Amino acid sequence: MWSFFHKLGSPPWLYRIAGTILRWLLPVTIVALCVGVTWGLLYTAPDFRQGNSYRIIYIHVPAAAVALAGYYVMAIAGAVSLIWKMKMADVAMKSCAPIGAALTFIALVTGSIWGKPTWGTWWVWDARITSMLILLFLYLGVVALYEAYDNKEAAGKACAVLTLVGMVNIPIIYKSVDWWYSLHQPASIKMTGDTTIDPSMLYPLLLMIASFYALFTCCLLMNMRAEILEREARTGWVKKLALGYRS
Repeated sequence: MWSFFHKLGSPPWLYRIAGTILRWLLPVTIVALCVGVTWGLLYTAPDFRQGNSYRIIYIHVPAAAVALAGYYVMAIAGAVSLIWKMKMADVAMKSCAPIGAALTFIALVTGSIWGKPTWGTWWVWDARITSMLILLFLYLGVVALYEAYDNKEAAGKACAVLTLVGMVNIPIIYKSVDWWYSLHQPASIKMTGDTTIDPSMLYPLLLMIASFYALFTCCLLMNMRAEILEREARTGWVKKLALGYRS
């Protein structure tokens, strides 16, 4: 286990293993997304209350779920970077931030589109929506901090601290609909208890959630590979890699 952990700190090894994973994961992800979108948007039955407007759930819910999971990944990477000074954890944290920001933005936009026919308004300062907006600002804060520092080590420390402090927002997002009066509906998919969504609508939703997790993984690995090449541009193994591509 520790040998694998040390390998994760090796830029050449991580670059190669990320490329190997991408070669099989990316095609599977594209196929799964195409199947999930077609299944959810075209072949599921209309909801008896919301009609066809509910279909945006197949984009909104996966984006929101993976945006939250992405923050966990970023926070864990930040903690590893602070505690063990592992440069590749810093790479993962930096690479994760723009992806998480994009997913959070998609969740907010699709939520607004869904809210207009459901609530009669594009936006309310609902506890869940407001805490998701804070999540977007946290992601953007990490992106901005990296750009603000010329020293990558100082930037990594500042971003790690911000990421860990921002973790207080995650349980607020999860429990906001239980703690405060909220227009936002409670979770339809539950780890314990009965799921309140019909199986014909549930299965494509689960497929889309899994596809978004796979998409997040692919984007993260691609961002990390690009960041590794940028940081290691002057090393011998990158120069050999570039010569191999040219030939």
